[in-house]
Amino acid sequence: MEFSDLGLAADLLRAVADQGYTEPTPIQQQAIPAVLAGNDVFASAQTGTGKTAGFTLPMLQLLSATPPHKVQRTPRALILTPTRELAAQIGDSVKTYGKHLPLRSAVVYGGVGIVPQIQALRRGVDIVIATPGRLLDHLGQRTLDLSQIEILVLDECDRMLDMGFIHDIRKVLAALPKSRQTLMFSATFSKVIQQLANTLLKNPTLIEVAARNTAAERVEQVVHLVDRDRKRELLAYMISFHNWQQVLVFTRTKHGANRLAEQLSQDGLRAAAIHGNKTQAARTRALNDFKLGKVRVLVATDVASRGIDIDQLPHVVNFELPHVPEDYVHRIGRTGRAGCGGKAVSLVCGEESPLLKGIELLLNQTLAKIVVPGYEPKSSAPAEPEKRQRSNQGRGGQGTKSNSQSAPKPQSSKPQDPPTRSKKPVSASRARKRLRSA
Repeated sequence: MEFSDLGLAADLLRAVADQGYTEPTPIQQQAIPAVLAGNDVFASAQTGTGKTAGFTLPMLQLLSATPPHKVQRTPRALILTPTRELAAQIGDSVKTYGKHLPLRSAVVYGGVGIVPQIQALRRGVDIVIATPGRLLDHLGQRTLDLSQIEILVLDECDRMLDMGFIHDIRKVLAALPKSRQTLMFSATFSKVIQQLANTLLKNPTLIEVAARNTAAERVEQVVHLVDRDRKRELLAYMISFHNWQQVLVFTRTKHGANRLAEQLSQDGLRAAAIHGNKTQAARTRALNDFKLGKVRVLVATDVASRGIDIDQLPHVVNFELPHVPEDYVHRIGRTGRAGCGGKAVSLVCGEESPLLKGIELLLNQTLAKIVVPGYEPKSSAPAEPEKRQRSNQGRGGQGTKSNSQSAPKPQSSKPQDPPTRSKKPVSASRARKRLRSA
């Protein structure tokens, strides 16, 4: 199937061709015709499968079919997203695919000045892409009128609920006309999401491209068992030994992200942190530097990672496992996007065994567990059988290397070839205390 088979207008097909795309992804094949038919849509697909174009393209076509309001150009479409980065990404997609159409759009989110946003809205727009908090600010100041919305898109619904936006969403819904087309897109199908869909959607077209709550098929997943106090050491070693040039690393906390980025920088690896406490300018700069290769390692929290859309991101590392198993799916979905392969590495200490079991239960599979020689854990490891890496294999489980082949020299003396164990073993209680304080 080609995009020309989906009923899209010539101007949209030209914009798609300009981006080098010829064949729609499975979610696009099902979502675009359903949206064009005017149906409500409830869609679930893995991250990186083309969901954004799946609702952006047909939305642009529906809006361009009727002229904008003549008296005052009020918004006719609203796209609600959980994070600033995702809002900016969708805003770019709207401009890219709609560049041959006479439609205007504005991106509205917090962390930046509100005055330029007010000025853009006053000039008149057809499409608003927004995060819930800043959108409510505009509604409170009466700088935005949502009474003419024809199409509502809720993207990353699961994440918005996880972040506690349900009350904000209901406030936004109260400002919308009841007669509208509503599209819900989510990476997972949870019971809470389904309950929300039942209250918002009218006879929706149900689209489920991937098996429920499974990780992207193109992502190779591996677990490295290691003591908690040696995770940073192992991470720096793997990045240097395998010469990884673009690595997205996840931590649980903002403080942990800052600390790890600083430590990796001290190890000679160009690193930056991105999280909610960073200014929007700092977050945008770090993400752009990462995309351009100026930053080799980007350390992120779960919330800040939404919107990190890099087609060929090769490596994702879980420095710490998430407390919520579904977050693991979102994390590793940052790689293996746009038809490309990827690898997800999780550094797991003994205290994280219950979290690992929860993830495996969600995925309905047992993840491969590899101990890197020289980094054998002293603390209790997960109960599942461990796969011991052979000495003639490349560290980290990538490829086979001859014993005679010497490892490349790391960029710092700290992550050199397997160092000796720490002189002071860390007790289980002390390790748990450290984990809580992170």
